Parts: sequence; C-alpha cells; structure tokens
Amino acid sequence: MNYADRLTEAVTRRGNPVLVGLDPRLDSLPASLIASTGSDTPAQKAAAYETFCRGVIDVVAPLVPAVKPQAAFFEQLGPDGMAALGKLIRYASDKGLLVILDGKRNDIGSTAVAYAEGILGRGDLSPWGADALTVSPYLGDDSLRPFVDVAVRREAGIYVLVKTSNPGGAMLQDLTADGKYLYEHVGGFVNQLAQESLGQCGYGAVGAVVGATWPEQLAQLRAAMPQTWFLVPGFGSQGGTAADVAGAFDDRGLGAIVNNSRGILFAYRREPYATQFGEARWQEAVEAATRDMIERLAADTPAGRLGKS
Repeated sequence: MNYADRLTEAVTRRGNPVLVGLDPRLDSLPASLIASTGSDTPAQKAAAYETFCRGVIDVVAPLVPAVKPQAAFFEQLGPDGMAALGKLIRYASDKGLLVILDGKRNDIGSTAVAYAEGILGRGDLSPWGADALTVSPYLGDDSLRPFVDVAVRREAGIYVLVKTSNPGGAMLQDLTADGKYLYEHVGGFVNQLAQESLGQCGYGAVGAVVGATWPEQLAQLRAAMPQTWFLVPGFGSQGGTAADVAGAFDDRGLGAIVNNSRGILFAYRREPYATQFGEARWQEAVEAATRDMIERLAADTPAGRLGKS
C-alpha cells in the first residue's frame, strides 16, 4: 500500500492527526527512571532513553497514528544510543504505529541511495525499519529523487523541509527568486514529486515539513500543494496552537499530521499535569496531554471531521 494511503488509513482509524515526537532529554526524565538505569555512561543513558520512550509508546499507541523519533538525541550517545533507537523503531512498529525518523538526511548519488535504503522500509524491508524519513532539499533534484525512488519501491515516505518552524529558517527560506519565496519554489517541486507518487487517497508518498509557527504560510502552502501530506512541527512548546495549524488540513480533516514532543513527553513537569499527576504518574500525564491535544485539534481544526460521515 502506498505510504500516503497507509498514513490516511492510520489517521482515519485513530480519528486524529497527532504525531508524538520522541525527543528524550536526560535532564527532563523522571528521577525514578534515571535511578533505575543510571546515567553515568552512554550505555546507561541509552537504557534510560529506551525505557522512557517505551513507556511513552505504550501509552500513545492506542491513541495516535504515528511517532517521530528524533535521531540526534540517540546519535549523541554513540553506538549505545543508536542501538536503542533501532529497538524503539521496531517496538513502535510492533505496537501498530507508523514511525517517521527525524534525521533530516540528504546527499547525492550512491550516498543518497545508501541513506534511503538503510532507513526506509517497514519491518524487514530495511535495517532501520522506518516508515518515513525527513530530508533536506538543499542539494536539489538529484539529491531528492533517490529517496523518492526507494520510498515508493518500499511503500515508505519522505518529508522534505519546506518552511520550518524555527525563526532562523527565514534567513534562507524567505529569499526571493523570480518573484517567489524560496520555500514556494521548494514547495512546488515537492508537490510535483507528490503527484508522481500518488496513492488512492489523493496524496503522494512525498510530504513536506511546514511549521505551525507560520500559520499564514501554512494555509498558503496547503492551497499550493494539494497532493502533499504536511508534517507540522512547532505545536505546543514552540508556541503553535490548534488554530494556527487549521490551515494545514483539507476539508476532510486530512493532509496534515501535527507533531508535539516536549509538551507530551514531559507533561508531568508543567501545569495542570504537574499538580494532577506529579512525577510518579508521568505516564498518566503523557496520556492526559495527548488526549487534550486531540481534543484541541478536533475543536479548532478540520481534523474534527475525521471519523464522521
């Protein structure tokens, strides 16, 4: 099944477009968890990350369609961290979640093929077993097409950075050429790639990363990229709201998955969850924050139409 169709089916089945980012940070983990694993060596830190993320996956798997491990936090720990990441990808897949690896890879020729073949493809289709991967477009057409080719062949997907959530992204993405912003040029090419990889749902296997912190551009790009699934970062801790991401969706409530990392993972550290649950019940805080996000998106965006006839 085309990746876009698999994503559409997963979002529709869960009735929401929430994407939970797995961004473990040692100084934010529950103290009791660190005490049980230790944190003096990379191996101990990797064990803490794996234990924590497994606990998050156990909670969110019945609720959301997908998770997004951030490779950097695992790569930071060297081989032990990478081993933990590999096990977590398999664990999330076994729980029925789509897994989008946030690695922002890019290169040309055989190097791009190696990245794509190593990461893309669920189960035994690739060593890493990810359903999708984030990629950078900076090297141009011949750097993206190897990822697209492997993704289509293995029923996987890619998400190309188009308009990122960080303020500094405007330094390059908002440069103009031929009367259009650079992010518009990139978006046009990404939608072309999406058209070339269409599933039955009307979207392609090639998606775009477009930040919640740019609501006007988000709506503009949705209109200009009708065949492209959006991965929307910036919700919650970066300031994006449900109203800000409303323009990312089509009339069916499809077309976008909205990422939340710190706001869900470490909910037990902020109100109202800190008072309600505290550190000892951190998994309950994760569940409550996830359900609250689902409710906010249902109330303030077209995602509320999911599952309704």
